[in-house]
Amino acid sequence: MILDTAAEMVARDGVSSVSFESISQEAGISKSLVYTYFEGVTELLKELLERELREQRRLQFEAAEKATTFEELVRFITREYLGYIDRRGMIIERLQADPSLFDRQAPAFYSRKTAIDYLAPIVAKNFDMPDQEARAATEVSFGLPASAGEYLLRREMDLQSLEDLTVSMIIGSIVSARNDYLARRRKLQR
Repeated sequence: MILDTAAEMVARDGVSSVSFESISQEAGISKSLVYTYFEGVTELLKELLERELREQRRLQFEAAEKATTFEELVRFITREYLGYIDRRGMIIERLQADPSLFDRQAPAFYSRKTAIDYLAPIVAKNFDMPDQEARAATEVSFGLPASAGEYLLRREMDLQSLEDLTVSMIIGSIVSARNDYLARRRKLQR
């Protein structure tokens, strides 16, 4: 209940709105009860970040495992990400941007690096790209869904249209990177 209340506050008002006093008032519990479970606000926010990352990555991994084509892989992961943002807001992004949590390393299974380690070899194999270029293309493409999530929260485009656009942009950027790589490496023919 404490973490759920903190999550609602972060989503609605940002990280700076979270204090033991504000949590206790919003949850209708005593401040001492919050202290029973957490030493301080930073520890509470770290645990919240870990919980949110674990849930988001679990949903994305389960979706990815159902894919049979590269387009489905990108679509299913993007759908889970945008759906999560639609349901929960930018909780993870707000927590990750907070300087007090900057040193926080997510559990290895749920980290960005682990997600890239999973996806980059798939990009390399499906687009016949060297590992280094595939990894870079994968990592750079991670910014697109986050931008789409912010756009989604402004309600300027419906979820399905935004998903379609994001999937097109991710696949298009990887195709373009592959074509550019091949054009730069191809021997000049005369």
